[in-house]
Amino acid sequence: MTPFIAELVGTAVMILLGGGVVANVVLNKTKGNDSGWIVITTAWALAVFVGVNIAAPYSGAHLNCAVTIANLALGKMDLATSLSYIGAQFLGAMIGATVVWLVYKSHFDATEDPGAKQAVFCTEPAIRNLPINLISEVVGTFVLIFTILHFTDAKLSDDTVVGLGSIGAIPVAFLVWVIGLSLGGTTGYAINPARDLGPRIIHAILPIRNKAGFDAGYAWVPVLGPIIGALLAVGLNLLIH
Repeated sequence: MTPFIAELVGTAVMILLGGGVVANVVLNKTKGNDSGWIVITTAWALAVFVGVNIAAPYSGAHLNCAVTIANLALGKMDLATSLSYIGAQFLGAMIGATVVWLVYKSHFDATEDPGAKQAVFCTEPAIRNLPINLISEVVGTFVLIFTILHFTDAKLSDDTVVGLGSIGAIPVAFLVWVIGLSLGGTTGYAINPARDLGPRIIHAILPIRNKAGFDAGYAWVPVLGPIIGALLAVGLNLLIH
């Protein structure tokens, strides 16, 4: 599997499972209707775990433009490779969101609330205050990237690095989970431009009855915020090291 395909498939599965749990919770007549924020944040963390497991052996499992931008800023990737990763992430996110719509089509049809239907695809602030909303996305992504930059490999007593395989994805899942529980209540913690903008575009394209608008006035926040957060995390990491 090439890195491009790995990022595409990993992101698509992540969005399928993450968007799927939102659909299960917010859409009418589902088995999990109104089961709450804890269910959403837990399933999103597990969705990241699954996506990382798929992509890690082939691409390093960025699945997030903020992670790719951080690696570019650190000089670990060239611009062409970074753009390839970002393109794969956006395409994967759009594919995953489309499949969620297909799976839950009957429930989209049974739901009247435009906001609930849009929530399956993208984030929206609980209280609309763009400067504060931007800060929320910056801080959430900063915590994500800064912590990832400090993950370390397991080593034996003789400093031999031990590969952890699938277990290595567990710290990322816990990290996403705690960010959602602690910092996600303001904006829904996009912390990933592709995760929000890709499905937002699909929501605008799909023939969903009585749907909300694209909301260009807010759509830039979950794109710019994660980029700023990633760059701040890289900056602090370089400063202290």
